[in-house]
Amino acid sequence: MGGFSCSGAIFSLLTRHGKEKVVSPVLGAKLGCKILHTDGYDTDLLGTFSRERKRAGSQIEAARSKARIGMELTGLKRGIASEGAFGPDPFTGLMQWNIEMLVMIDDEKGFELTGIAQRPGRFSHCFCKSWAEAEEFAVNAGFPGHHLVVRPDHQEDPRIEKGISDWEALRLSFDRALRESDNGMVFMENDLRAHANPDRMETIRLAALDLCEKVLSLCPACGAPGFWLSEYVRGLPCADCGMPTRRPMSEIWKCTACTFHEQRGLNSDSASPQHCDRCNP
Repeated sequence: MGGFSCSGAIFSLLTRHGKEKVVSPVLGAKLGCKILHTDGYDTDLLGTFSRERKRAGSQIEAARSKARIGMELTGLKRGIASEGAFGPDPFTGLMQWNIEMLVMIDDEKGFELTGIAQRPGRFSHCFCKSWAEAEEFAVNAGFPGHHLVVRPDHQEDPRIEKGISDWEALRLSFDRALRESDNGMVFMENDLRAHANPDRMETIRLAALDLCEKVLSLCPACGAPGFWLSEYVRGLPCADCGMPTRRPMSEIWKCTACTFHEQRGLNSDSASPQHCDRCNP
């Protein structure tokens, strides 16, 4: 794979939610490749954020499925697709968190790489019994820039309206859901589809940038793309007592195509005592 380049290559991208608007410019500018967008398959069949259909498999497996379907639809041997996930942040568990994976499959060159970005997301929800409560929630949820989903009673009710993007439509949907409600409540939440959630769309763009960095990082031994950080070697000594801490002292970078790897030291000789289990138990 010496001299590897994506320049001029065409990759399929299956999406019905406008992801090509952020993915295509990034990959075009950074890699010189082209995106052939297709919407010939309803990706909601692979799972929905609003719970009508549960996603089968993991986040990366769903992204691979979309990429393969896009390749089949376009007849290309190269494909890209993304999949998002939402949940509590991994640090405190208190913030709303969005993780985006953008997978690139190249059957011509025989590789698969994944770009990843994660940051605070916007996926609020509430139970409202009055228009005043609905208005307050909508403002806090970033509406109308961030679209909303409305349904009566609870979060699993099948009587759902998605993609609500203006105040008049929201009032009509709220009134309809309240009339149909058996418990006097309306369930509202952010629409998490990419075209309806600008915060998520930005995270997808960042995942595309991460993917480009991995494609451009070539193995020193074989020239394959995706030579990247694989793991940390922990045990950086405490600056006070000298005992090993959980802080990393070096990185292991590995090739995805051959067995080559290298250890890279970090620019630090010691860790702050605040990270030491002995000095700061």
